Amino acid sequence: MFSRLLLIPLLPLLGAAYLMLAGQRHTRSVVQTIAILAVFASCVISLDAFFVGLPAVVHEGGISELVYTWFAAGSVEVDLALRMDSLSGLMCLVVTSIGTLIHFYSIGYMAHDEDYARFFAYMNLFCGAMLLLVLGDTLPVLFIGWEGVGLSSYLLIGFWYKEHANASAGRKAFITNRIGDFGFLIGMFLLFRATGSLDIPVILGAAQDGSALSAPLWLGQSVAFWAGVFLFLGAAGKSAQIPLYVWLPDAMAGPTPVSALIHAATMVTAGVYLVARMSAVYLLAPAALAIVALVGALTALFAALIGFAQNDFKRVLAYSTVSQLGFMFAGVGTANFAGGIFHLFTHAFFKAGLFLCAGSVMHAMSGLGDITKMGGLGKRLPWTTRVFQICWLSICGVPIFSGFFSKDALLGGAFGTEAYGHGLAWVGPLVGVILLVAALGTAFYMSRLYFLVFSGPCRADEQTQHHIHESPVSMVFPLVVLAAGALFAGFAGVPPALRELFGKHGESTLAVWLEPAVGAPLAVAHRTEWIVMGISTALALVGIGFGYFFYGGGYRAPAHAFARKLPRLVALVRDKFRVDEIYDAILVRPLQALCRITFLVVDRVLVDKILVGIWAFVADVGGRACRFIQAGDVQRYLAVFAIGLAALVWVAARPAAPKEIQVVVTGRHAKVTLVDDEARSGNLQYRFDFDGDGVPDREGKTASASWIYGGPARYTVAITIEDARWHTRRVVERDVEVRP
Repeated sequence: MFSRLLLIPLLPLLGAAYLMLAGQRHTRSVVQTIAILAVFASCVISLDAFFVGLPAVVHEGGISELVYTWFAAGSVEVDLALRMDSLSGLMCLVVTSIGTLIHFYSIGYMAHDEDYARFFAYMNLFCGAMLLLVLGDTLPVLFIGWEGVGLSSYLLIGFWYKEHANASAGRKAFITNRIGDFGFLIGMFLLFRATGSLDIPVILGAAQDGSALSAPLWLGQSVAFWAGVFLFLGAAGKSAQIPLYVWLPDAMAGPTPVSALIHAATMVTAGVYLVARMSAVYLLAPAALAIVALVGALTALFAALIGFAQNDFKRVLAYSTVSQLGFMFAGVGTANFAGGIFHLFTHAFFKAGLFLCAGSVMHAMSGLGDITKMGGLGKRLPWTTRVFQICWLSICGVPIFSGFFSKDALLGGAFGTEAYGHGLAWVGPLVGVILLVAALGTAFYMSRLYFLVFSGPCRADEQTQHHIHESPVSMVFPLVVLAAGALFAGFAGVPPALRELFGKHGESTLAVWLEPAVGAPLAVAHRTEWIVMGISTALALVGIGFGYFFYGGGYRAPAHAFARKLPRLVALVRDKFRVDEIYDAILVRPLQALCRITFLVVDRVLVDKILVGIWAFVADVGGRACRFIQAGDVQRYLAVFAIGLAALVWVAARPAAPKEIQVVVTGRHAKVTLVDDEARSGNLQYRFDFDGDGVPDREGKTASASWIYGGPARYTVAITIEDARWHTRRVVERDVEVRP
């Protein structure tokens, strides 16, 4: 068991390390072979663990592996521990299988790029970090993978960093995710405070017990609520939910295989995985679940609306990813955890297929990504067109295709959930209605994309049209495999209502398989399932029909008429409701102004002028003063030298102050003793003036003296210490109080 789990993330990470260090020394064929074999070997091991080792122990928590104790502090011990259960195992299959296909596709797509080795190294790093994330059995290990995919996305989005826009998009993704990561850390700390552990099984066990996490924390809400909210903030950053979705559309700056990997198999699915993994915690806090569901539903609708007017091929797909992630969060937010993971599973196939089709189209169009200049590619790119059709119908939710089953599972769960109790019972139906509208929007804007790209006459210039050609086999083969997944993957989650038509009863295969990890499937009445399937199918067909009505064969008269009638609305949607401009006005510019002020005040004034400049000023003044005595007169130098030497001797030869002066008063009798540990104390002469008349009352080499006062009062004893060798002296005083 040791080699299985450890090697799954380790092989891609080793591939990344080797290619970073030595990739430039090898030919392109060697680089691509190392990168693909690393991910493919991880896929083979994942398949073996998932289908051979896991079934026997799936109901006992799955396959666990302790690599070593990472760190220990007091009673806290954090292990580098890995675990494959039904949830993490499914995620491993998605990451490694889709990742292998995308790596293979990249052979043709990146064939002429100069930084071939660096690209594949980053891709291996991305897959390895994601695998570490899903296999981590403790929150710190999961967080290392979490940060690893964040770093990888930054490197890959800004891969062509010489273009300012690409580098800026990478920074935007990195910074936006740091906001979410801050929430993740707070949620992790809250769980540790309540349970005393960072091990995920311990936390989930405490959640099932309920006592520690149900305790009130703040504003009358429980620990589970606040931990769930902050963990969801981290998930919203990684999985691009409102208000942290703005980085994902700009992530299109990276190469198309990167977009496919981010959107389909790795980074953006991490947030959904996190919520599903912590399902037991969220079940203790219905209000936190409601927040997840509502934010997901609103994100699904909002992103779908933005997709109506986007003209960049990959940007349309980016907003579709944001929208589909909203569907997934709405699913897990209605306590339909198996349904949310089911849609993640099917989405991986059809979204990877859509993005790789986009790359194939752009490859054929000499890098052009503007869909307003495309058209007529259905006949010129037959393989790409057929794959895109399957993936398009799948994301629209047309029956038989995989997206139909998973999307209906989410819609049925929204209308059938009872996770919120009586007070929040309205959340489920509201989420369901919003998702239905978003599903209609999805079918429309994806149909708009299909008809503008593949139907009608080609609107590109003659030179571009002359070079249009189908992609090479290395790019087409992964498309065909992904199309098969988009067509058949949905049968793993056929709902109970449809299963009965074939004489089978009970929940879907996938839901039963996921039950040990995410809990029992959400029970939905068969009547509700049939109604939802009918409505969603009708909406999918209506959306496709509207797409054909406006854009079938290219821009049709209704589309032009709508744009002329409502130009401001079209411009607003095309500008993405100007959310980026709003963020720029209320966050970016004020922060930049604050940074400039801080730079001027702290760096230029406090640091440069004061902390640094003051010493330059002191050195300058001292130098100018010394210049007056540096006149070249040797006699003056000797005089100054003699004065300085005398001062040094005087300071060094002065009697040291006594270490302690002890005063003991008994009646009118006072005794003063000087404690001096100096080795030269035998050369000292002491004079004691007890009555303050300036005349010594006692003197000698003894460091103590006594005196009898005439009456009660406060007196000052002056003690003169004289060095008989150097004839230097020091005077110290001490008050003496004689009481009646």
